[in-house]
Amino acid sequence: MDSSASSMIPYELIDFQEIAGVPCPCGLARRGFADVADFPATIHVTEISADATLHYHKSLTETYYFLECDAGSQMQLNDEFVDVHPGMCIMIRPGTRHRAVGRMKVLIVVLPKFDPHDEWLD
Repeated sequence: MDSSASSMIPYELIDFQEIAGVPCPCGLARRGFADVADFPATIHVTEISADATLHYHKSLTETYYFLECDAGSQMQLNDEFVDVHPGMCIMIRPGTRHRAVGRMKVLIVVLPKFDPHDEWLD
């Protein structure tokens, strides 16, 4: 066993309540594990406002897990609108224009790590 690997802490722990939220096209995102070099993704808890902006990513894949949703919430995926509710999960490939319709709280797994320069608006 590599001695450097054995001296590493075997886990990372974050508290999303302690992470400052940053504005994004969806609302307010709290982004975790961005500074963890050996983790290939970021995990976000995002509070989506009712007026999220249609956007896309050229290289990022996002997976949304819906924690909370207002009645009638949807995801716009290109020109299609999909009804969503808590407990659903959707994987959004690069190049897919997307936005949430309705207030919701989502857990988002972003691969590779989130890059703010890879948010594109039409």
